[in-house]
Amino acid sequence: MRRTPSRRLFTAALLVASVLAPMTAIPATTVHAAGVGRHDGNRHCVDPHGVGRHDKHECPPHGLGRKLTARLDKAIADVRREADIPGVIVGLWMPGKGSYVRATGVADTATGRPMTTDPFMRIGSETKTFTVTALLKLVDDGRIRLDDPISKYIHGVPGGKRITLRHLAEMRSGLFPYSADADFEHDLLSDPTRSFTPREVLAYGFKHKNTFKPGKQFQYSNSNLVLLGLVIEKVSGHNLVDFIDKRVLRPAHLRHTLFPLDAEFPEPHPRGYTNQTLSGDVEDATDWNPSWGWAAGAMISNLHDLRRWAKIVATGTLLSPQTQRERLKTLPTGYPGTNYGLGIFESDGWIGHNGSIPGYESVTVYLPSKKATLVVLLNTDISYEGKEPSSVLAQKITEIVTPKNIYDRPVPPR
Repeated sequence: MRRTPSRRLFTAALLVASVLAPMTAIPATTVHAAGVGRHDGNRHCVDPHGVGRHDKHECPPHGLGRKLTARLDKAIADVRREADIPGVIVGLWMPGKGSYVRATGVADTATGRPMTTDPFMRIGSETKTFTVTALLKLVDDGRIRLDDPISKYIHGVPGGKRITLRHLAEMRSGLFPYSADADFEHDLLSDPTRSFTPREVLAYGFKHKNTFKPGKQFQYSNSNLVLLGLVIEKVSGHNLVDFIDKRVLRPAHLRHTLFPLDAEFPEPHPRGYTNQTLSGDVEDATDWNPSWGWAAGAMISNLHDLRRWAKIVATGTLLSPQTQRERLKTLPTGYPGTNYGLGIFESDGWIGHNGSIPGYESVTVYLPSKKATLVVLLNTDISYEGKEPSSVLAQKITEIVTPKNIYDRPVPPR
């Protein structure tokens, strides 16, 4: 992997929660496309640990066919090589056509351990889909209303009487993103093992004036989701971890998805690499503490749980039809082709979310018109030509399999 002369500044990147800190630097090496084409798509539908077993209709014997499989193999290998991505996991399920499940490259650049399809991965901002689902469960319970002001539940929020829960969930509150604060950046980068509380991270953002009046425009901000996490705790009487586990993960039958405490990271998992460091060098971020992201970006999952979750969150299985309709009322973000609802986005028909946290990136989306699901996971967050590498991969894949519906993330502002 490459080194960079300077690090990227921490700003509120569109649909990405990424902030970082230092650890042991790794050698500047390029990882080749180890493992590409060694396995057929169907063989990966049942992993060695029995995670994510699917029926024959979801994983037909011949995958997506040799020609289409070869095109996907080449596209993924090309992006991996050009962007210096250590390892990639891709899952694509298209009912009636077949499936494609691949793990290529390495999980550890030092040992050369190959990437597999079954590891746990940090999923960054995909956490938002779980947090907002938990919030909407309380809406269905009649315990909160989306148009309640945040001041009804949490005191001390700048302009809190005018900012609603809806504004927070749809990223239109105007609250300054705490991850864009210089002091937060310094404190996090100086000690990546540090544990932050929700109130501590919010304080970094609350030092600043609000950036616009509520509802006037879109601005991606982790401050919004941390506040919603606190609302869930106050109204439910339970801590966020337990509430999400009981009301979201268990009903969804997601047995390999968790909200970690501190730097908890179940095995197996790949090493994760980032260049968002004090020096700008590439470092191993595997064991960094994600507590700073909390309700906005701390969760962990795996390929097959995310495959299941993609359809659940896009179709509203866990919610009432009325509440799901509210969730999917997407509004323009200011970036062509991208609209954002309540903790969820729509990109050329694909519905879901992406995630980025030091060392890891992900995309989990569902295309209702084709009932197709795409999950992309990788063990780096180092940008490629100013773009998130996970977004580049998702775009290349959808250009091949759904040319009329191309996942096209805009370049996030830095």
